[in-house]
Amino acid sequence: MATEAFEDIVGDFEFLEDWEARYAHVIDLGRAMAPLEDAFKVQVTKVDGCASQVWLLPEIADGAFHFRGDSDAMIVRGLIAVLHALYDGVPVAQVCQIDAAAEMARLGLNDHLSAQRSNGLRAMVERIRKHATEAV
Repeated sequence: MATEAFEDIVGDFEFLEDWEARYAHVIDLGRAMAPLEDAFKVQVTKVDGCASQVWLLPEIADGAFHFRGDSDAMIVRGLIAVLHALYDGVPVAQVCQIDAAAEMARLGLNDHLSAQRSNGLRAMVERIRKHATEAV
């Protein structure tokens, strides 16, 4: 059920030989993402449960879920970019049907993130699902 953009990331990961290269790729994905304007870095968009500062701004257009996000940590920015690839453009009603943990496991992220980063990733997914549920 993953988007084409997420499948592209899965394909990239298959060609990267070790976790260091994959980690660097996640960081590069975050660097390529447009920053969230400071005006949107407010309490209402902040994701609690993350060790770093994380902001997610949901946008619903034509029945599809979109979001922009940012973080003060490069690896977390990269994780936001991966989640963006997983969820962006998905019909709002289908967002909660995506098994984010299973999709992230395809990338091996479950085995290589610290407990704090894993908790933060779960908090971001929960926030995405909450916004989608509220929009339906």
